[in-house]
Amino acid sequence: MTRLLAWTLLGVAAIGLPGAAPEASAQARSARPGIVVIIADDLGFSDLGCYGSEIATPHLDALARDGVRFRQFYNGARCCPTRAALLTGLYAHQAGVGHMVGDRGTPAYRGRLAGDAPTLAESLRAAGYRTYMSGKWHVGEERPHWPVDRGFERFYGLVSGASSYFEIDEGRTFAEDGEGRKGAFRAGAAAGGGEEYLTDAITEKAVAFLDEHARRSSEESRPFFLYVAYTAPHWPLHARAEDIERYRGKYASGWDATRAERLRRMREVGIAEAGWEPSPRPPRIPAWEDAAGKEDWSLRMAVYAAQVDRMDRGIGRILASLDEHGWRENTLVLFLSDNGASPERIDACSPCAPAGSRESYLSYGEPWAWVSNGPFRLGKARVHEGGIASPFIARWPARVHGAGRVLPDMGHVIDIAPTCLEAAGAAPLARGPGGPARPLEGRSLLPVLEGRTGEPPRALFWEHQGNQAVRRGEWKLVRADGHPWELYDIESDRTELHDLAREKPDLVAELDRLYGRWAERCGVLPWRRRARL
Repeated sequence: MTRLLAWTLLGVAAIGLPGAAPEASAQARSARPGIVVIIADDLGFSDLGCYGSEIATPHLDALARDGVRFRQFYNGARCCPTRAALLTGLYAHQAGVGHMVGDRGTPAYRGRLAGDAPTLAESLRAAGYRTYMSGKWHVGEERPHWPVDRGFERFYGLVSGASSYFEIDEGRTFAEDGEGRKGAFRAGAAAGGGEEYLTDAITEKAVAFLDEHARRSSEESRPFFLYVAYTAPHWPLHARAEDIERYRGKYASGWDATRAERLRRMREVGIAEAGWEPSPRPPRIPAWEDAAGKEDWSLRMAVYAAQVDRMDRGIGRILASLDEHGWRENTLVLFLSDNGASPERIDACSPCAPAGSRESYLSYGEPWAWVSNGPFRLGKARVHEGGIASPFIARWPARVHGAGRVLPDMGHVIDIAPTCLEAAGAAPLARGPGGPARPLEGRSLLPVLEGRTGEPPRALFWEHQGNQAVRRGEWKLVRADGHPWELYDIESDRTELHDLAREKPDLVAELDRLYGRWAERCGVLPWRRRARL
């Protein structure tokens, strides 16, 4: 059966679904799915209810019940590299964003998407999709490197990195389409409290884009691609007062008890295997019973939970919009986090400003990041499992069956673009704005999602700030910047507690050579800790 015929039959089936809304007809006739990719910022592996958390995330939990979850999905360890890989299907260095947005003077470290790395939006737009983005870009600060320059017809959000949730920080760029803004978001106030709030603004614009597409669909049958990039729950800890109240006092038992309870639930929901040995509390984190300032620590985690909660409710609004327009069955929805939770300690406000308030500018620190990334070691910017393991949920009722499955297969953020392109029946562009395109590094996850036989095992690679790793099959070679290689059997030791490097020097050498060839091919530079970026 040809691909065109297959898509046509799928369209006929979608039109005939019992109870299908009339609004679905235009998309059904197109026989190509809608595509929604949602990414959270600094969300840890265990921060969703369906991954073991106590935080209320009913909408993402429902998405997981209706779709599938991955135990082993990987990001790029930091916001910019992950976004570059997601948008291009390449490793971040190949896409020009080997570190952050600073230009280190080589093609792999320009701090903006490379011209020979077509984006998913560019490829889908060329294939007839309408393309929309709401949220954080952070892979090109200057024109002509904004979303509207790289394939998105409509854009609303932060061109720069994270900002205050109540106003745009000085030095940050907020834009709508190709026009920059200063001051207010001018969206999000209606969702609660009358005060503008960034998470709500991102949600409202995403829903508005879907409504706009529905109006257009009455006249044409083009499918849509919507990329929603939340800044939540990235610091600063800012949340609406009523959301904070939902969690106030919930974390009075402390980080040790919260992490242990999460691991119990992770095993219950099938995310953690019984044999996973939790990584111990690092020596620099005190036992909760010995911690000073317990009330402040508890409040910080409550605000963080409130940020996740508000984002989940926003995602619920987006999913409801798909339902309202009759697009649920034939829309591929993907959700992930850009890296592990952040251990950064941010205290850039007056001591009298409580966490969560507009006047505060705080993070929740390493102790709570240890909880969010549990049961793994380390966190954001590191390439041990705590830094690169992401929750990953996929739903596409028309194609992905066996709802509620937890998949043991391994996926990587470089696979998102190939997955979406295959779902759309589209080919990646042969040329980007800067010349012939690099071949994609990722591969489609549709065979895995649909329960078909996947492709042969492969090796995956990471580098960020000198933190390096390669994973091939069950073996992972990893090291922190300036430290020797460590070797782990990830199948039996996912939490990386039993280093086998001394016992298997030949395997270390083999994987080291494999990593070296990848690093040379991708233009990876030796990291200098004090490099000015």
